[in-house]
Amino acid sequence: MSYELNQTAGTMAPVCLFLFVALLVGRLPLTGTEEEPGTPSSPSSSTATDGFFSSNCSQLTLKVDFSSRVVEHEYIVAFNGYFTAKARCHFISSALRNTEAENWRIVERENPASDYPSDFEVVQIRQDARSRLLTLQDHPYIKRVTPQRKVFRTLKLLSGGDGSSSCNDTRWVQKWQSWQSSRPLRRTSLSLSSGFWHATGRHSSRRLLRAIPRHVAQILQADVLWQMGHTGSGVKVAVFDTGLSEKHPHFKNVKERTNWTNEKTLDDGLGHGTFVAGVIASMRECQGFAPDSELHIFRVFTNNQVSYTSWFLDAFNYAILKKIDVLNLSIGGPDFMDHPFVDKVWELTANRVIMVSAIGNDGPLYGTLNNPADQMDVIGVGGIDFEDNIARFSSRGMTTWELPGGYGRVKPDIVTYGSGVRGSGMKEGCRSLSGTSVASPVVAGAVTLLASTVLNRELVNPASMKQALIASARRLPGVNMFEQGHGKLDLLRAYQILNSYRPQASLSPSYIDLTECPYMWPYCSQPIYYGGMPTIVNVTILNGMGVTGRIVDKPIWQPYLPQNGDHIDVAVSYSPVLWPWAGYLAVSISVAKKAASWEGIAQGHVMLTVASPAENDSAVGGEMISTVKLPVKVKIVPTPPRSKRVLWDQYHNLRYPPGYFPRDNLRMKNDPLDWNGDHIHTNFRDMYQHLRSMGYFVEVLGSPITCFDASQYGTLLMVDSEEEYFPEEITKLRRDIDNGLSLIIFSDWYNTSVMRKVKFYDENTRQWWMPDTGGANIPALNDLISVWGMAFSDGLYEGDFTMADHDMYYASGCSIARFPEDGVVIAQTLKDQGLEVLKQETAVVDNVPVLGLYQTPSEGGGRIALYGDSNCIDDSHRQKDCFWLLDALLQYTSYGVTPPSLLHSQNKVTPPAGTDKPLPERLEGNHLYRYSKVLEAHLGDPKPRPLPACPHLSWAKPQPLNETAPSNLWKHQKLLSVDIDKVELPNVGAYRPQVRPLSPGESGAWDIPGGIMPGRYNQEVGQTIPMFAFLGAMVVLSFFVVQLTKSRSKPKRRKPRIKRPLYLQQQQQQTPHTGRNPTV
Repeated sequence: MSYELNQTAGTMAPVCLFLFVALLVGRLPLTGTEEEPGTPSSPSSSTATDGFFSSNCSQLTLKVDFSSRVVEHEYIVAFNGYFTAKARCHFISSALRNTEAENWRIVERENPASDYPSDFEVVQIRQDARSRLLTLQDHPYIKRVTPQRKVFRTLKLLSGGDGSSSCNDTRWVQKWQSWQSSRPLRRTSLSLSSGFWHATGRHSSRRLLRAIPRHVAQILQADVLWQMGHTGSGVKVAVFDTGLSEKHPHFKNVKERTNWTNEKTLDDGLGHGTFVAGVIASMRECQGFAPDSELHIFRVFTNNQVSYTSWFLDAFNYAILKKIDVLNLSIGGPDFMDHPFVDKVWELTANRVIMVSAIGNDGPLYGTLNNPADQMDVIGVGGIDFEDNIARFSSRGMTTWELPGGYGRVKPDIVTYGSGVRGSGMKEGCRSLSGTSVASPVVAGAVTLLASTVLNRELVNPASMKQALIASARRLPGVNMFEQGHGKLDLLRAYQILNSYRPQASLSPSYIDLTECPYMWPYCSQPIYYGGMPTIVNVTILNGMGVTGRIVDKPIWQPYLPQNGDHIDVAVSYSPVLWPWAGYLAVSISVAKKAASWEGIAQGHVMLTVASPAENDSAVGGEMISTVKLPVKVKIVPTPPRSKRVLWDQYHNLRYPPGYFPRDNLRMKNDPLDWNGDHIHTNFRDMYQHLRSMGYFVEVLGSPITCFDASQYGTLLMVDSEEEYFPEEITKLRRDIDNGLSLIIFSDWYNTSVMRKVKFYDENTRQWWMPDTGGANIPALNDLISVWGMAFSDGLYEGDFTMADHDMYYASGCSIARFPEDGVVIAQTLKDQGLEVLKQETAVVDNVPVLGLYQTPSEGGGRIALYGDSNCIDDSHRQKDCFWLLDALLQYTSYGVTPPSLLHSQNKVTPPAGTDKPLPERLEGNHLYRYSKVLEAHLGDPKPRPLPACPHLSWAKPQPLNETAPSNLWKHQKLLSVDIDKVELPNVGAYRPQVRPLSPGESGAWDIPGGIMPGRYNQEVGQTIPMFAFLGAMVVLSFFVVQLTKSRSKPKRRKPRIKRPLYLQQQQQQTPHTGRNPTV
């Protein structure tokens, strides 16, 4: 019997071992290949955001874009409070009772919020009754009436993860017709496409052929908090997206799924919403941050990728009703003037909902922030890759709300991984996606996990959470604040801050250092000097003490005398009320007269006190007080000579929103709106950097031309101007140029026939959106320069040419129609793009005047340079830069030196007299007056408003300090002086979140033990090895049985006893026995 047992065991061991190895090999993908779990291998069956592969090209991916259209006859009527459906109907009926709007009805909304009071209604009114809509706004309970909007999502194939190249090198051919997408980029999906996981080793010299990806939750060390027992339990997190399937295996705590669309389904037909929810709360395979959090799924997009503003408003109201804690919104758009949407976001955060939103996928261009992520009360998230580089697609700051008179705020707030992040597939398995819509749920999941670690949940609010995130963020080296915000998300440092947090106010940024490059770009790129335009720094005040607050008295300016703080003057303006949770502090810095010839560093700080009602204070009128300090450090240089100073005209640049201002390059049909601010620090950033490298000092004019001292500047630079001009401005500019100021104008196209052709047409609603100007406002510019016998034409040209041995591209520019006969004019051969747009015909035009140089005749007078296209200095769609031309023009205007290459050019022609053709006229019936700072409505044509007063700064009275300023402003600023390095993480035993085991047939790809990081908990392995463990145990058991049988069948041999050395015996006798093992 012993022999039989031994023989059976000996046979069983290799068989089990063979089965174990075979099963293990079968579970692993082949080396050098990888397949997304749950994704069909056939390209034809790939989902909307999967990758496609071709033998002749690189990886193809899908990019998701959004557009929105106004719904004809439908309007959102917003009320001043929440009312029942009966009361809302009564208010609207009483407002429209005495008007001609007889045929109207309230659009029924069938969704979970319809049973509760609401603060808005959707009303359908006949077309001929629109003139009576103003009567609705006159009702005391109605706050605003705005058009209903319909949002569309469109998909398009791109080549490669970033879409930088296409498979076939074919020329793009454009068919000129009415553009079919009205007012695009309103609420844009911020997911780019499928992507590969990026390696995390920045300087690895050797790498494995196949890397094993770690999930983003583990990379950010969420497992440390899991081991402490924190898994998101008790936190309600809402995902506003495309829905979620009911039986998805990755989620165990889906509290509620609601549908806000007109489709009768709750499931996700696109996969985007499932991915976002998985990054936040997946409990297996691609592990989320907070698997035990309470998921609330809001389906706000249909499978046809359509949504309405009213759907969002109803869903937001329901989220408030359900007391949601964290809300992720991975969509966005440039329209920060979409009042119903913006107002509702404010209301959400005022109800303690922490909103996390993607900053946008319009990078690397600056001034491309998306709403609502650009709001002060929202956590705006940018993207980085796993090498800690800012993702190319991630939108950059600054905000453009404040232009032209002010300066933008710092956004994004924080950055985190958004490139090649793995999340849940639509039905099962995992996939990789890139985009700031991926980075947003990473932060939302981290916020959910962090909120669950705080015992006193009353301390967690939108302001305190943002304070913890930005105070703990790790700053990325070599990256400025408009790219990274406060830095990279650091989950554990944020945990340390939250667990030692006391309600307080803080500032973002927490200091102003105009000498710190590159982080403080663009402030650090140019020193300040006496006589220059004040430098404006827009600081956000975060109030963690309450939803509302105020600044007590006035901020105090305290210069450090040992650090020459008295050499600068400071003026501050601020929010009268901090609501919700935030406000602004605008700091204007100027150089005192006594430092006109001085060079050095000046320092001081601004002190302000914030008061907020004490929510838990029983005393009437009780307040919480927090005092914060804003250090200021600047570099002062002597005032530069006039010839080196260039003034940029920002006041006369208009952008979307609110009006339809088209792109300067008509070829760019996919991006037709001019929405980047036209500022030297946004889409003209490269031009600004070039001018600084050439030694010029560039300042910004955010007020009318009547508000600056022309004797201080060599050149006034006007680029892509859409605004009209006050008569007083025209008069002053003529006088200034006679006295030595020079003028450079970069114009753009303007043609009323083309403007009618490129209007937006909505086939569903049969509505037209007409441009309010062309690329530039040529009629207004002609009024400005007519006194010198100059004018631009309404011709529209494009083409490649060579000027002064430089390759140039003219992109939808105009020509010079009139110019003084003693001026210099350069002409080129170009294509008539206007003819192509209007008649789809091609024609080449010779001797098109594109550049003009003129010296005014008055003694000591300035010089004027005109060029018909600005695209060559605009970052938005620049193909070939013409910075060399700008240098040449500045040499001419500042020093009177005419470049020989232009003066003796073969393309020099006789200046056109322009008497044979009428000059461009303004488009009849345009609505520019609605958005203009110059025009106002009139019974006939719009007329100029009264000239506004020039801005006047009230300089703060200094309170000098005779003490030394801190040397390092960044490290000196700490949240409430909490040293987070002293807040240690507790040492606790291992803890794993509860997980659901694998169901039969489910994929376990990527579950390779070799990919586990030492000391880290890998959830996938724990879910996929039960069978392997059983087989392994059987092999081990068989081995011991065989060894036991062998030992019993052999005769025992007595081992000789080895005598212990004498010195060891003596040592043992001298050592007393304690009964304990020695510790190491």
